[in-house]
Amino acid sequence: MKKAELLEVTEQKFQNLFDFLESHDDEKWNQGPEGKWTTGQHVLHLLQGAKPLNRAMGLPMFFLWYKFGKANRGPRTYDTVEHKYKTKLAAAVNVISPFSKNMPDTPPEGKQDIIAQLSRQKDILLKKIKRISEKNMDTYLIPHPLLGRMLIREMIMWNAIHVDHHLDILKEKYI
Repeated sequence: MKKAELLEVTEQKFQNLFDFLESHDDEKWNQGPEGKWTTGQHVLHLLQGAKPLNRAMGLPMFFLWYKFGKANRGPRTYDTVEHKYKTKLAAAVNVISPFSKNMPDTPPEGKQDIIAQLSRQKDILLKKIKRISEKNMDTYLIPHPLLGRMLIREMIMWNAIHVDHHLDILKEKYI
């Protein structure tokens, strides 16, 4: 998946989420199935996933090389990244990302602020995708808490897959 496609899929997945949230009843923001996250907590979780990716993409490439190494293989396809994520997720039942343990409440009055923060992170990510070279996306690695070290290109794909995964959960269980 080339840069233009990454930009398109990232924009589309986030837009689908924002469209859902806009039509989602405000009273349901702080509701969810028993023992599960609320709608707001899902959105906060996505925000918690986007921030570290943007931070990592803002680091000098030599730092990523020094800290995490360089790739010894070519990039995986979108479908392969999605399959690997879903397989690992299914095997890690009740395992929560360290970024999302003890998820705080998301009061309804903070809904627009959290959505605006996520939108800003999306915009930052799109700018970073535009600036990074195809070569650097396929050379440098970023760690993922569940999937291990991934190419920057794969991490961008994963982010879009992650947004879509949570949107599917919201559509299925939170309407």
